[in-house]
Amino acid sequence: MALRIGVDSGGTFTDVCLFDEATGKLDIWKVPSTPDDPSRGIANGVAESLSTVGNTAGNIAFLGHGTTVATNALIELKGVATGLITTDGFRDLLEIGRQKRPSLYDMNAEKPETLVSRDRRHEVPERLKSDGSQDLALDEAKLRAAVRELAQDDVKAIAICFLYGFLNTAHERRVVEMIREEMPDVFISASHDVAPEFREYERMSTTVVNAYLGPVMQRYIDRLKQRLTELGVPVAPQLTQSNGGVIGFDMAAQLPVRTVLSGPSTGVVAAQAVGKMAGFDNIITFDVGGTSSDVALLQGGICKLTGEANVHGYPIKAPMLDIHTVGAGGGSIAFVDSGGLLKVGPRSAGADPGPVCYGRGNTEATVTDANIVLQTLNPVEILGGRMKVRRDLAVEAIQRLADQLGLGLMETAQGIISVVTANMAKAIRLISVQRGHDPRDYALMAFGGAGPLHAARLAKELDMSRIIVPLTPGTLCALGLLLTDLRSDFAVSRLMKVDEGAVDPMVSGFNSLETQAASWFSQEGIEADRQVINRTADMRYVGQNYELQVQVPAGPVGSDTLEALVKGFEQAHLQRFGFIAEGEAIQIVTLRLEAAGLVNKAQFTPQPDAGPACDAAIIGTRDVYMDEVRDFVPCPVYTREKLKPGNRIAGPAIVEQMDTTTVILPDMQGVVDPYLNLILEMRA
Repeated sequence: MALRIGVDSGGTFTDVCLFDEATGKLDIWKVPSTPDDPSRGIANGVAESLSTVGNTAGNIAFLGHGTTVATNALIELKGVATGLITTDGFRDLLEIGRQKRPSLYDMNAEKPETLVSRDRRHEVPERLKSDGSQDLALDEAKLRAAVRELAQDDVKAIAICFLYGFLNTAHERRVVEMIREEMPDVFISASHDVAPEFREYERMSTTVVNAYLGPVMQRYIDRLKQRLTELGVPVAPQLTQSNGGVIGFDMAAQLPVRTVLSGPSTGVVAAQAVGKMAGFDNIITFDVGGTSSDVALLQGGICKLTGEANVHGYPIKAPMLDIHTVGAGGGSIAFVDSGGLLKVGPRSAGADPGPVCYGRGNTEATVTDANIVLQTLNPVEILGGRMKVRRDLAVEAIQRLADQLGLGLMETAQGIISVVTANMAKAIRLISVQRGHDPRDYALMAFGGAGPLHAARLAKELDMSRIIVPLTPGTLCALGLLLTDLRSDFAVSRLMKVDEGAVDPMVSGFNSLETQAASWFSQEGIEADRQVINRTADMRYVGQNYELQVQVPAGPVGSDTLEALVKGFEQAHLQRFGFIAEGEAIQIVTLRLEAAGLVNKAQFTPQPDAGPACDAAIIGTRDVYMDEVRDFVPCPVYTREKLKPGNRIAGPAIVEQMDTTTVILPDMQGVVDPYLNLILEMRA
């Protein structure tokens, strides 16, 4: 067996990467996604790609995939009927939330829908103190009555979240036992398993989201298992987590909340590998798909993890790569708002019916339609000729917008691009400027089906001077699955000041986490020489409400460890907030342990320089509307597959390949590096 396959199931397309370990050959494939049953699109993509390269499923040595099933179920509120059992007096915590309001002065602001209706939220007398000791015993009679009432409501999942349940799991474990007695088939989500950390609201929200999505993910995984078995896949598939690593299907079914950023995370993993090969340490990733743009900042080649995020209005405490998403993709719909202004997104045409130019019945102009009208995209066919498009339909749709705005056709099409570029720039400023990083110090890595299409204008907007376009940008998330490791994260909250008294609690805390990691290593069958452990701590000044993650040095925990933590925290605080509070007490909040199982990865070798001439890669000329001159400009069109290392392209130019199109503006030039990445730079 020599084939390693990565599959990224997106909202519009399902991407497949095949890497032959024996020959080093990399092949990519795209098929339309099947939102009604994503497992069908994945099976179709694997089958078609195998047929294309003349191989069989029996030769697959690894199959990993990223999915948007959990994300979409949360966005579209298509989870299951869910119940909640919590401490007496905390029934309404799920709706009360925090004092902080994202739209403080908006009288019409809408809160996300509560995932558990109030009649399905049950309080049970029990209480733990802040140190985890018992204050009030669990009332088992009232607990059983609550469970039986939920059984009569025919709920499909139950979340359990007691106050301070992360410090003492006894009460929550007893609830699990009783639910299994009364409702053996229901999905159970207990906070001490899902998010054993402090902050009761976020812990409850995470536990509820996990329960709400659990049966949905289980059904999806069961269907996908069956389809892959029918294809003859001989290995156990893996699924991407939000932290960039992969886990087995069984673990993913238990903890679906850890997969809400499954798709975008592997793109960042691939970007780390590509950046390292290309010699770039500081990178901002720019992943544009059909419905959204995902951006992340890599400093020193590493994307930081965050232990908490707000996903579509729902707080989630789970380890995930620090990725920010904005509703700006190729399928984002352009419209005129009530004030007569042009807006783009977040509503999307999706995979079906898709942009107007697909000819499937949509009449609302999208970003893709604007690119078709401007002819930055091929106005006749895309996907290497596999999909025909209709520019006439795109023109009609954008002309209707132009009439509403009182503008010309091309002005409106370019306006759509300018608006979506501004939306994308705002997302990048959020993860860079607002966190103390200057985008000009970073290279922009563009991928996704539409990333290279918009990268040049986005870089100009942000005054960034260098763009990296990987060899297979449209399928980079799928490629990332061939470059990542098995991974799981464990955490325990231990609030303590950083002084000598913290040593023993840190030792016991990390010992507990290492025991959990050892169990996971055994469950996943990871050999000892492939086991890697990394420790971090969430820290803050006493009285602060937000933490910064700091690396914990390897080796035994002692006074040297504490000194290193203080230094690391002060550096992180200076970077994020611009100052160090001299003399203020520092506090450790949560201990974290990342466990990784190293796997064999796709390897790439550099190719020899072929010189600057690349006329052999020109496949034609196309008139492209350039905003710089407010007119169409004849541009040479290059095919990416014929570009060689050392080739140089002077803008304006278009580079086409099956999975994306790259725009090179008049004041830019492109050069192909030894790994066949296309590097765009501003010309002197």
